[in-house]
Amino acid sequence: MNDVKIPKRVTTALVNSFAAGVVPRIGLEHIAVGRKYEIESILRELDNVADGGAAFKLITGRYGSGKSFLLQMVRNYAMDRGFIVADGDLSPERRLTGTKGQGLATYRELMTNLSTRTRPDGGALESMLQRWISTLQQQVMEEQRVSADDPMIGIEVQRRIHAVTAEMEGWVHGFDFAKVLSAYWQGIRLNEDALKQSALRWLRGEYQTRTEAKRELNVSVIIDDDGWYDYMKLWAEFAARIGYKGLLLFVDEGVNLYKISNSVSRQSNYEKLLTIFNDTMQGKAGHLGVFVGGTPQFVEDPRRGLYSYEALRSRLAESRFAASSTKNFAGPVIRLEMLSHEEILIMLQKLRDIHSQHYKYDVVLEQHQLVAFMQTAVGRLGADELLTPREVVRDFVDLLNTLHFNEELSFEILLGELAAVPASVTPTSGHEAVPAKASATGNGARGPVAAAQPDEVDDFLAEFDL
Repeated sequence: MNDVKIPKRVTTALVNSFAAGVVPRIGLEHIAVGRKYEIESILRELDNVADGGAAFKLITGRYGSGKSFLLQMVRNYAMDRGFIVADGDLSPERRLTGTKGQGLATYRELMTNLSTRTRPDGGALESMLQRWISTLQQQVMEEQRVSADDPMIGIEVQRRIHAVTAEMEGWVHGFDFAKVLSAYWQGIRLNEDALKQSALRWLRGEYQTRTEAKRELNVSVIIDDDGWYDYMKLWAEFAARIGYKGLLLFVDEGVNLYKISNSVSRQSNYEKLLTIFNDTMQGKAGHLGVFVGGTPQFVEDPRRGLYSYEALRSRLAESRFAASSTKNFAGPVIRLEMLSHEEILIMLQKLRDIHSQHYKYDVVLEQHQLVAFMQTAVGRLGADELLTPREVVRDFVDLLNTLHFNEELSFEILLGELAAVPASVTPTSGHEAVPAKASATGNGARGPVAAAQPDEVDDFLAEFDL
């Protein structure tokens, strides 16, 4: 049994999320395996962002291969190290741009999920601003040796706020952005809650018309579908000026851009992605990291994928020196291979220990039984093409739940039932499933077994193509 004591809320999130086939928001460090080089590559990009640079990475892999898991891991790591993060999934209603405000909807989703170390579950916008102003007030009190009710504090804080925002006025939309930040401070200083809430509404992109914004905040522009990304660049610069290392955007389900049926609309979204790519690569953005997750079809399909847009294809395609046997994680695209059987087995060990800790029972499954489970999963009909870590983990947690709540059932009985069920067909946007790499399926399908004996464990592991 694992001796590490994990908080109950964390084990609850892990067990429930994996049982449902989704990635938990917390506790990923307790279950993570593999991805050493991928993570190291992304962490180098975070160092660049912290130093004032920018980063762009496309994380591609089959459904269930671990894209969302990796993005979530990096998100949690970044918050712990002083970044502001924002994450959101693309959908038919949320794109990079659109005629019905889909780009603005993406901005609003990202701002809703804005998170920091002290507010890891989103909604961090107001607390971030309050922390900044509170820090300025504290600095003034200490430097000027005055009490909290001294009127000069407000004057000096206003001066320092203007010093920060004045640096941003030269950016696109920077003047109005700075003006709204000052309005937020005025709402606090004058105890005008309506003014403060109006400023927050504007910053969240919730104003529908310029007339309304002009009336309530005396600004002539609003955040809209065309300009929302420019404001993300402003947020990144602002984050660095108020004590954070930068802003990281995690945008998953990029395949929803690939699914856009209208070619003009699809190309408009790819053009927006090209703008983001160029800004981060050419130094037009600072303290900003953008990480996009999607399937290989989303990137490589020559008819509808990113490769259908020549400017993106020329930037994202592998070089002529790349080969299937080489690894290069320095480029803009990180292609996730499937986890090896050995790595998945280690993950199952961790899940077994977490499950037993969560429900407070002694571990009942031994190592040779975990191997038997893996043998059965690999041997199921269709596993060569459809088996993914998500499928294995979901089935394993379901097996653990069934064993725990049905004491009359045995591991061998449940394993036999699993062997009789074909591997689940994973949706791939109307396309056939992409065959797994050799490292994901071993050396071919194996027949179902009731249980592996301990002396068979090493033989089975030896057949893994690691």
